[in-house]
Amino acid sequence: MTSPDRKVALVTGGAVRVGRALSLGLAEAGYDVAVHYYSSSKAAQEVVCRIGEMGRLGVLVEGDMGDPARVEAIAATVQERCGRLDLLVNNASSFEHADLLDVNADAWDRVMDVNLRGPFLLVRESAALLKENQGAVVNILDLGAFKPWTHRPHHAVSKAALLHLTKILARVLAPDVRVNAVAPGAVLMPENSDAADSERARRRTPLGHLGSPEDVLRAVLFLAASPFITGEVLVVDGGRSLDD
Repeated sequence: MTSPDRKVALVTGGAVRVGRALSLGLAEAGYDVAVHYYSSSKAAQEVVCRIGEMGRLGVLVEGDMGDPARVEAIAATVQERCGRLDLLVNNASSFEHADLLDVNADAWDRVMDVNLRGPFLLVRESAALLKENQGAVVNILDLGAFKPWTHRPHHAVSKAALLHLTKILARVLAPDVRVNAVAPGAVLMPENSDAADSERARRRTPLGHLGSPEDVLRAVLFLAASPFITGEVLVVDGGRSLDD
C-alpha cells in the first residue's frame, strides 16, 4: 500500500516502448507507479524492478484493455494495492495497419475496444479514486487524431474519438479531475520500420530530427503539474503536423 503522502500513477501499456519511458520517468519524478501490461509480462516485471530500485513502489497490473471485466479489475487492483490514484495515463493502444475496405467488423471493433472504449471505462472506474486527490488523466493520442491516415483508418478514427472524449471527460469531471491529452509524432518508430523510414520521418519534421519517448514524458509531467489546464491536447511532434 502506498504511503498517504506519496502520489500514485497508473500507466496502461506501461511495460514497453513509450509506456516504459513513462513508467520509469514518473517513478523518477516521485510517483509510485502501477504498471499495466497485457502480454509483456517479462518486460513489465523488469520495469517494476527498476522502479523499486529507485525507492518507489511498483505494482504489476495485468489485463486486456479490450475486455470490460478486465478493465474493471485493473481499477480494482490499483485501489487495493495502492489506495489512491493521482495520475492515470491511458497509453495502451493497438496500431494496426490495413486498407479501409479490408477492415471487417471484428477488426474495427477490436481497435475501438482497446483504443477508445478501454480508456473510457478505466476513467469511469477510476473516477472516484481520482477525485479524492484532485487527480489528472492524460490520454496518449498520435497524429492520427488529426490526419486522415488511410493506411491505419480504424486506428486514426479511434484516436480522433479519444481526443473528443478527452474534452467531454474534462467537462464532466471538472472541477475535481483534469483531463488532457498528448499527441506524439515520430518519437519512436514502429518496430517494423527501417533506416529509410526514419529518414523520411526526419525530413518531414520541421525541427530536422526525430523525438524521443522522453519528450512525451516531459509533456505528461507538465500537464500533470498544471492545475489550470484541462480539456487540451499538447502536440509533441517537432512541427510535423504543420505539414499539409
